[in-house]
Amino acid sequence: MVKKKKSSKEIVTETEPLAIEEATPETKLRENLEEIKTYEGVIGYILRNSTSAAIDLKDPTKIIDYAILSSSALEASEELSELFNLGETHNIVVEGKDIKVLSLTVDENRISIFADKDVDFGKILKKLH
Repeated sequence: MVKKKKSSKEIVTETEPLAIEEATPETKLRENLEEIKTYEGVIGYILRNSTSAAIDLKDPTKIIDYAILSSSALEASEELSELFNLGETHNIVVEGKDIKVLSLTVDENRISIFADKDVDFGKILKKLH
């Protein structure tokens, strides 16, 4: 009688290393905007890129008004810059009777920050760049 040798199979279980999520530039930008939103006099912001938009305003009933203002301000700044050969526009501030808006582009993101008229945008610009 011939004995067959049993083959032993070794089962190896591999665990994949945990992925450590790194902060992307967009994640950092959103964090900065959330902090800016807490500044005194800041009403809110609109962040847009080619795939999404984030709107965070203290008065949600005015979302459409602020969205139109944001879009118009950015488009107007680009057109004026082109018309008068000003070069690249870094930011634009539109000031009204009660509020003002800072509009700028950071990488592929278009940002508009709405605030009371007396807010100084210098600190906000430093935080975003």
